[in-house]
Amino acid sequence: MGVTVTLHEMRPNVGTFAHQTGLFGEMVCSNSFRSDDNEQNAVGLLHWEMRQASGLIMSMADKHRLPAGGALAVDRDPFAQSVTNALLEHPNISVEYGEIDHLPEDGTWIFATGPLTSKTLGEAIQAETGADALAFFDAIAPIVYFDSINMAQAWMQSRYDKGETEEERTAYLNCPMDKAQYEAFIDALLAADKTEFHEGETATYFDGCLPIEVMAERGRETLRHGPMKPVGLTNPHNPETKPYAVVQLRRDNKLGTLYNIVGFQTKMRYGAQTNVFKKIPGLENASFARLGGIHRNTFLNAPTLLDDQMRLRSRPNIRFAGQITGVEGYVESAAMGLLAGRLAAVEMLGGKLGPPPETTATGALITHISGGAEAKTFQPMNVNFGLFPPVEGLRGGRRGRKDRYKAYTDRAKADWNDWLGHSALDAA
Repeated sequence: MGVTVTLHEMRPNVGTFAHQTGLFGEMVCSNSFRSDDNEQNAVGLLHWEMRQASGLIMSMADKHRLPAGGALAVDRDPFAQSVTNALLEHPNISVEYGEIDHLPEDGTWIFATGPLTSKTLGEAIQAETGADALAFFDAIAPIVYFDSINMAQAWMQSRYDKGETEEERTAYLNCPMDKAQYEAFIDALLAADKTEFHEGETATYFDGCLPIEVMAERGRETLRHGPMKPVGLTNPHNPETKPYAVVQLRRDNKLGTLYNIVGFQTKMRYGAQTNVFKKIPGLENASFARLGGIHRNTFLNAPTLLDDQMRLRSRPNIRFAGQITGVEGYVESAAMGLLAGRLAAVEMLGGKLGPPPETTATGALITHISGGAEAKTFQPMNVNFGLFPPVEGLRGGRRGRKDRYKAYTDRAKADWNDWLGHSALDAA
């Protein structure tokens, strides 16, 4: 939009426990983008809106996408390198490496520090807002080397053979369990040594990223009806016997050398992880490129602190973007970054631009976090059609859901394009 900006990045000068490089976009996972269906899925609609706005993250995701049925999966390392190259080569962007540890008084700033906000900056934000930053614990899943997987036990198949090509229909790797194996796995999981929290800490998890141990503690069958559900899959090694449970792995890079265990976020200690996961048929001799882990994730009580321009109410020269605003999910976080940047640019160019309509996916998110949610019980939220205002005249119930979702997306696309047109004119 013609605005010259400085991008401050504390890495690699100041590292985090989770990052291994100084690349921008490093923390993407192969499954971060989720469904790409823009007619029946809210996150797929968010993809569409970001593409219409020429978003960098979606552009690089499309460039480095991997087969994943109806989902958008990405090749992580080339994706991060491409994001980095695009930023470093942009004529209006200069990058300065070093930590920002305070909230500046002057200038226009966007803080997009995410779940790994540094301690000093977190304290500065807390001092300014006068309230404790909310926190929950976020978990990540392990990654396995493909050549260590026993394909005499495992097989390749997307659930319900979903996908238009053979590559998409075989985008997932499946490890079957019979009932005895499942029960033994649950026993080992519940008994495993797990990360302990510091005294006084209360573990509050986002439901979309629950550690598998927490799910198992809710009931022995919970995992079998969650990430280990056996539906839509037929084991070619034993087609007459339906598995009691199935562990799925998703390709994590284009080469197909790495696979992510789907839904297996964990707080088990490293030694316990290898022991428990090797009880999964097909993973008896697994080698891990990355084990799972858990970290503290901080976010603002956005309904009380941010306005609909994503500005800090007490310091309007400062905007927040990304996961720290109280959205959950990689795509949602990137969308809030795209929106914050556009709102800031129009303001700096002397124009006026309201937030996108709440009928759009992006608008539904900003409406939710800037006042639509109940502040007292505010928790991170994925985009979903429950955040959208109803479309009048549509019947309810499961039978009408397909028509209802299509109506949501048709309305959103028209309203988003209209808003984009105004934002471009206002910026000009």
